[in-house]
Amino acid sequence: MADTIDLYSDRGAKLKSGVDINDISPMRNAAIKSIVTGIKRTAAVDLAGIEKTLATSAIGGKGRKIPGREMKLDIVKNAAAIQKAVNELVQVDSGDDTVVKALNGGKQLIVQVPSVRIDVAAEYVSSLTCTASAVTQALVSQFNIGMFDAPTIKSAVWGQYPQTLDMVGGNVKSIVDIPQKDEGFGYTLRNVMANHLAATCKKSAMNTAALCSILENTGVFEMGDAIGNQTRHRLLAFSHQGLNANNLVYGTTKALGKTGTIGSAVHACVEKAIADKVISADKKFASGYTTYKTNDVGKWNAYCAAGTLVATLINCGAQRAPQSVSAVLLYFNDLIEKETSLPGCDFGKVQGAAVGFSFFSHSIYGGGGPGVFNGNHVVTRHSKGLAVPCVAAAVALDAGVQIYSPEKTSGLVGDVFSSVDEFREPIKAVAGAV
Repeated sequence: MADTIDLYSDRGAKLKSGVDINDISPMRNAAIKSIVTGIKRTAAVDLAGIEKTLATSAIGGKGRKIPGREMKLDIVKNAAAIQKAVNELVQVDSGDDTVVKALNGGKQLIVQVPSVRIDVAAEYVSSLTCTASAVTQALVSQFNIGMFDAPTIKSAVWGQYPQTLDMVGGNVKSIVDIPQKDEGFGYTLRNVMANHLAATCKKSAMNTAALCSILENTGVFEMGDAIGNQTRHRLLAFSHQGLNANNLVYGTTKALGKTGTIGSAVHACVEKAIADKVISADKKFASGYTTYKTNDVGKWNAYCAAGTLVATLINCGAQRAPQSVSAVLLYFNDLIEKETSLPGCDFGKVQGAAVGFSFFSHSIYGGGGPGVFNGNHVVTRHSKGLAVPCVAAAVALDAGVQIYSPEKTSGLVGDVFSSVDEFREPIKAVAGAV
């Protein structure tokens, strides 16, 4: 008999009842398929950035300027004509699913290449490459650029590529990184900066966690880690942490919100698991300490996953800063293990990720802060699908205390990708597809 869940919004409103857990699988849910395919198809073009790059001849990124190569072009003012040209160049057939729209008064373009360009490719970079080529050609044609100045246009669009692996200093961006930077099989959808996710969801913490969870767990399926008895195990954790199944995350966070701590989140999670008969008392020692047991390891793991996000929302939300998220990931699970004698979220892998993560994000090593991390990093990759959604949620709660904030690293991505409803509000989209 299949597990069933109720799906709730990021504000605790019931969206769907009695949902078969298999219906939220990335293999079956139409909204998740659309989100994943859409992300692979989508590129953001910074027309205002191209105009500024050419005007200042600061081509190729930080520290690079070529005096005498300045070009004054009214690119933003001609955004409508450029949009039309890019659409004609990118599409394969008239009426296919190509999307090219100008945003923010012509300062940006969102380009979604036709699905066929992704379907017939070995990789997913057609959104970047085809968009960059189309924009380059459109600008050359629109402004009658000669053969000796065309390379400057190309460099303003593409950046240093192909001297570099990616488009360093360019003005076309994707939310996923290039394949050459993946840690191994199936890491592409986990290779998305937390800042990008927060910006895409307009810093809605639960939607940010949901989008991250969708991408992470789709990556888990691609890796082959959700086969056989692991399928249910993964879907339970995904639904309870990422999709607010049974209102476990929102309801608990709201109940604890005013006075909550990591410790009270542990208590609430354990009490809920006992009440729902997920765990039960096993042995009581002379000291009064009681060990617990479970007949459903997958569901206990799901409750721990939801509890880890609850603790993150309470702790990082209270201080409006994400730097403590590594401590939350570590100590919520350390405490829940001591409280119950059962394994914490992801059988200790969340704790392990947290220890290394704290060192690399802001401890002795320093580094860029939680917002620049993703699930493709050497210290975060070990917990598949359950640690980084909490990091992304913490970043969404940031009031501006990171050196590298979403506003600094992800302005273009946020402006463009947030214009797509299912990217911005994934919980609602997934529930609507069951």
